[in-house]
Amino acid sequence: MNQVLNLEFLVEEPSTERALRLLLPKIIPGVPFEIRDFRGKGRLLSQLPNRLLGYRSWIDSTSTCVVVVVDRDDDDCVELNARLRRIAEQAGMRTQPGPFGPVQVLIRIAIEELEAWFFGDVAAIQRAYPKVSVHLGKQARYRDPDAITGGTWEALERVLQERGYHATGLRKLQAATDIAAYMDVEANRSGSFQAFREGLRRLVKEGDRDA
Repeated sequence: MNQVLNLEFLVEEPSTERALRLLLPKIIPGVPFEIRDFRGKGRLLSQLPNRLLGYRSWIDSTSTCVVVVVDRDDDDCVELNARLRRIAEQAGMRTQPGPFGPVQVLIRIAIEELEAWFFGDVAAIQRAYPKVSVHLGKQARYRDPDAITGGTWEALERVLQERGYHATGLRKLQAATDIAAYMDVEANRSGSFQAFREGLRRLVKEGDRDA
């Protein structure tokens, strides 16, 4: 089975692209990648069928795999995952390994938003913004990054503003740059981040593209 030589990431917003550009070399060092930002979840979902049909025309002859990364937001995670898998399969692309070949599309959902991955590494938030308490992760509302209620980007904005940062509103692109630079991908407490990390590593480990 061929080793994965390139990954194509399809993401919904610039902050996700910025974070991934900093995180991917830590997760899968040495693996080339491209990131396509669709500037909105709605646009990504609406354009995904045609985009995947385009990949389908040439991906079988390469060692490329497409990785779709979206926020759950208010969607049901199971239903969103099923919808994305259905779009991929209708485009003729494999989302599961089987007798006809390895995975061609890997789907990963940030629960509930990208900022949950940041809350999974409070030490990185504190290093980027030193006035934030090192004990933030011990507070009940932040203990489980994927279960923060009321929106994780709003929660991050509140935490930073309480310490004098992003006073005019959370600048998501800047926050992603600041925090992702310090993130320890091995210690992140977010379950959805862990699933993302391990899924990518399974794709590239010893040429095994099963995920």
